[in-house]
Amino acid sequence: MTRRLLADLGGTNARFALSENGGPPQEERKLAVTDYPGVVAAARAYLGGRHAEEAVFAVATPVRGDAVTFTNNNWHFSVRDAERELGLARLTVINDFVAQAASISLMTAEDLRVLKPGQPRKGAPRVVLGPGTGLGVAFVLHEGGAPHILPSEGGHASFAPQDALQAEILQRMRPLYGGHVSTERLLSGPGLLQIARSLGEIRGALAPLENPADVSRLAASGGCPTCAEAVRMFSSILGATAGNLALTLLAEGGVYIAGGLSRNLGPLLDREALLTAFHAKGRFAGLLEAIPVVQVLRPHTGLLGAAAYRPRLMAG
Repeated sequence: MTRRLLADLGGTNARFALSENGGPPQEERKLAVTDYPGVVAAARAYLGGRHAEEAVFAVATPVRGDAVTFTNNNWHFSVRDAERELGLARLTVINDFVAQAASISLMTAEDLRVLKPGQPRKGAPRVVLGPGTGLGVAFVLHEGGAPHILPSEGGHASFAPQDALQAEILQRMRPLYGGHVSTERLLSGPGLLQIARSLGEIRGALAPLENPADVSRLAASGGCPTCAEAVRMFSSILGATAGNLALTLLAEGGVYIAGGLSRNLGPLLDREALLTAFHAKGRFAGLLEAIPVVQVLRPHTGLLGAAAYRPRLMAG
């Protein structure tokens, strides 16, 4: 029996599970990143003295060699050192959205919500994106009948405002980030909070907002029009970004929106605003009409993808 330790390591939470003989994740547990000095300590806390022969860690940062430094938290580690300290025969580290993309083919109809039906072209690329603490992106290509997953840092591309109000928010944010404002600065949990605060300043209607959950809670209650407007704008930016990525790789196989933030917004996620922005690509709006847009509802899909991951899924 081969036991695999699975980890989906984000900016805020570290999720762990075990997989026996290539099976699905079991004994899932969420740990707060701030409660542990690093990934090895968190993994040991989860294992509680148990032993795993191998591990797959899906990390919210680029994977480029042995040294792994997270984008949205203070953790960093050496792959080989972590492998040795945890007593593993093999530790594989992949980008977290490679894991998200690897999970798509394992979904059932109950795991998905079709935001827009379409006519996906067989064998065409797919794009998977999802806002959380940051913005994850990956592409799925099909070559020789097998899926090949391309990691991406598309969330760090420059934000492109779609109207005058978004442009004003961008101008207000530039001094906060040294001039460059990436898409994930708006399309993430912290980004939702920043949108709401900026709209409050513009509208002269500041609300007591401490975290992203405050924005969604007040939007749902109907007591904060600025928060409701922030969620609509967030949905529009999500749609525009999904459309940009679909055009970038001609992802005629479909667009999949993953991530806990979109899922947790529930009915607050403005489908109309999202799809209007998705299609608003001028002369190429017609090309996007045929591309389905699907939301992933199943939680902890990073762990599912880590359990299913095999090196052949990676491109080149």
